[in-house]
This record gives sequence, C-alpha cells and structure tokens, in this order.
Amino acid sequence: MRLRWIVACALLALAACGRDARHAPIAEGSTVLALGDSLTYGTGAPPQASYPAVLAELTGWRVENAGAPGETAAEICARLPALLDEHQPALVLVLAGGNDFLRRWPEAGVREALANCHAHARNAAVPLALLPVPRLGLGGVSDAPLYAEAADALDVPLVDAGLADLLADASMRADAVHLNAAGYRAMARRVAAGLADVGLLRR
Repeated sequence: MRLRWIVACALLALAACGRDARHAPIAEGSTVLALGDSLTYGTGAPPQASYPAVLAELTGWRVENAGAPGETAAEICARLPALLDEHQPALVLVLAGGNDFLRRWPEAGVREALANCHAHARNAAVPLALLPVPRLGLGGVSDAPLYAEAADALDVPLVDAGLADLLADASMRADAVHLNAAGYRAMARRVAAGLADVGLLRR
C-alpha cells in the first residue's frame, strides 16, 4: 500500500512538472517572436508604438516584430521556419487570419495555417501562443471562435489581445481595421496580462 502511494505521488509530481514546463515563464532578456500581419507590424502608428515594441517595454523581453501587412494566415505561417532559424526565439506569438476574413475566404485556410505554425514551432521545440483575431458577424465584431477551437486542438495557450473591444472603440483606432498608438499600447497590456495568466510571463 505504501509503495502504491509513493508511485502515485511520483506520477503526480511528474505530471505537475510537465505542466510547469509547458507554461514556464520566459526569462527577461529572452527573444520573443511576434508573428502576424499589419496589426503586428503596427500599421496606423509609429514603429515604436507597435504592440511588439510596447510588449518589449512591459516584459523586458527582446520582441522581434515579424508583422507583414496584407499577408494571409498561410503566408504568415510560411515565413515561420526561416524566422525561427534567424532569431532562435524562446516563444512565438501568432496573430493571423485578419486578411483572410477581410477577403471572406473560408476559415479552413486559417485553421490549416495555424496548425502549420504550430508544427513548425513544435519541430523547433519552441512554445507558441495564439492571439485571436476578430471578425464581423451578426452580433457585431467579436473574436472568431476558431481560435479557441484551434488552441484546444493544438494544446497551446490562447492569449486575448483585446482586439474586438479595441477596434470597436473609435478612440483606439487609426482606421476601420487598424489601431492607433493608444490602441496598440492597450493591446500590448492585454497581451502581457494574458501571458501572465497562462504562466509565460512572471507577474
């Protein structure tokens, strides 16, 4: 009986270690790759006001801005292998799909691209987190459910960037689909809070 109790405790400890490793805090000074489209690039504000630049200020990380305006989810994720080789990041933040939605392309393409992003990061042994992108529906602008579904399917953290709320606030927008400097700063704060919630950032 005592042996069974010891084995059970050991298994629980190993399971806990696995969870901690999966969401281990990223150390200050580490390189983090922010992958995405114009909302990552910072269209609508100066470069120093982009969400990756502000996130670097908030976290002490070196956040590489790998945003490319106009790219679809497939194009964004196709760039990831080369970026992983170049920057050797400790974490990848993926924000992709907005241009697919604007073009009214099927969601299946976004799902496939996110799965490809995850496969590239997994092959490089780099943790990845998804940031949901909003789309216009009958109830207004809200985060597309596919991101929560993809995060569950891929077993990766989903970090709310607050984009649905921010794009609905005219004071935070540069135009209909991009934020201004205040909006990107608010976005970076939401991302930092979300990363802390899942254990990737020390509070």
